[in-house]
Amino acid sequence: MASRAVVVVPHQLQREEGKQKKVAGEGKNRQVLQDISNLVVTAPAAQGKIHAKLPAPSEKNKKPVIGIINGGLTAGKSGAAKKAVAAVNEKSAVSGRKSREGASRKNARAFTSILSARSKAACGLTSKPKDPKVDIDAADADNELAVVEYLDEIYQFYKLTEDENRVHEYMALQPEINTKMRSILVDWLIEVHHKFELMPETLYLTINLVDRFLSVKVVPRRELQLVGISSMLLASKYEEIWAPEVNDFVCISDNAYGKEKVLVMEKAILGKLGWCLTVPTTYVFLVRYIKASSAPSDDELMENMVYFLAELGLMHYSATILYCPSMMAASAVYVARCTLDRTPFWTETLKHHTGYSEDELMDCAKLLHSFLSAAADSKLKAVYNKFCSPQHGAVALLSPPGGNLSAK
Repeated sequence: MASRAVVVVPHQLQREEGKQKKVAGEGKNRQVLQDISNLVVTAPAAQGKIHAKLPAPSEKNKKPVIGIINGGLTAGKSGAAKKAVAAVNEKSAVSGRKSREGASRKNARAFTSILSARSKAACGLTSKPKDPKVDIDAADADNELAVVEYLDEIYQFYKLTEDENRVHEYMALQPEINTKMRSILVDWLIEVHHKFELMPETLYLTINLVDRFLSVKVVPRRELQLVGISSMLLASKYEEIWAPEVNDFVCISDNAYGKEKVLVMEKAILGKLGWCLTVPTTYVFLVRYIKASSAPSDDELMENMVYFLAELGLMHYSATILYCPSMMAASAVYVARCTLDRTPFWTETLKHHTGYSEDELMDCAKLLHSFLSAAADSKLKAVYNKFCSPQHGAVALLSPPGGNLSAK
C-alpha cells in the first residue's frame, strides 16, 4: 500500500522565492485562495513523506498562497490535492455568493420598511408617540415618611375595601328626612369646617359618618343637626392634633343641643358603626390622584379645582350613593383637567394609578359637571363661596368645560 502524506495549507502563508519547487505542467501561475483557513489535505505520496518547514510571511507581501509540502505532488496531475483545492475554491465561491445574497436581502427589507413608513406617513397612519407613564413617587424616594415602597399596595387595599363602608340608598328608611335636608346639613358642616380651620380629612370623614349612621338608624328631623356636629366631633378627635371641644360645637349650633346630648349621640354613632372610623374616604384617593395628575411638578390651581368638585359631590346625595369614593376622586380630577384645559385630559399615569379608563369615568364626570354648572346659581353657597376666595385660587369663578361633558 502506498504511503500517505499530510499536506498542510496554513492561513495566509506567503510564497518565498527559491523555496518552492517548480512543478511541471503548472507554469508560473498558482491559484490563490483568499480565506482557506488551516486546511489539512491527505493525499497519496509517490516519494514518501517530506516535512518542510515554511518560513513566516514577510511584511512586504502577505498574499495567501498554497504551499504543497509533498515532493511527489504536481499541480497538473489529478489527485487528492487538486480535488481539495477545487473543493476549497467551490466553498469560497458559495460563501461569497451567500454573503452577497444576504446583503441583498438585508437591503431589500430595509427598502421595504422605508416604503411602508413613507406610505403610512402619506396616509396619516403614523402612530402618535405614547403618553409616557411618570414615576410620581421619584421625588419622595428618600423620604422615609412617604413609605414609597408600600404605596401601591396600600391603595390596592383601599380599592378592595372601599365598598365595605360605602352607603347605598337609605332615604326610604328615613320618614322625616329627605335629600334636600341632607344637602342643607352638609352645606352647613362645610361652613363649620372652614370656620374651625380643620383638616380636609376631617370633613370627608364627617360626611362618611353621617351617611353611614343615617343608613342604619332612623333619625328624627330635629336631631339631624345633632348627628352632624357629633360626627364632626368624632372625626376631629380621629384626624386633628388639636380637636375642637364639645362646647365649641354646642356654641356653633346656637345652643340647640346641650353638651350631654352631643356626648350621647357621639356614643350612639360609635355603637351603630362598630367603632369603625378607619375607612377610605374620597379624600384618601384625591391626594394620590392629584399627585398623579400634577406630576412631576405641583399644580396648586389643579388641586383647588379638584377639591372644589369633590366637595360639590359631597353635598349631593345622588353622587354619594351612586359612585364609590375612588370613582368620585378620579372623576373630579378628570373634570378639573377638562376645566383647566390640561391635555391630554386623561394620561397613562392617571389610568395606571386610578385603575379607570376615560370611558369608565364619563357618567360620573358628567354628573360632577352638572353640579359645577349649577354651583353659581345654587341657594347653598358654602362650597361656592369658599372656592371663590383667592386663598383657594378663585377656581369657582372659572367657566365649566364644554365638549362631551356638557352633553346630556
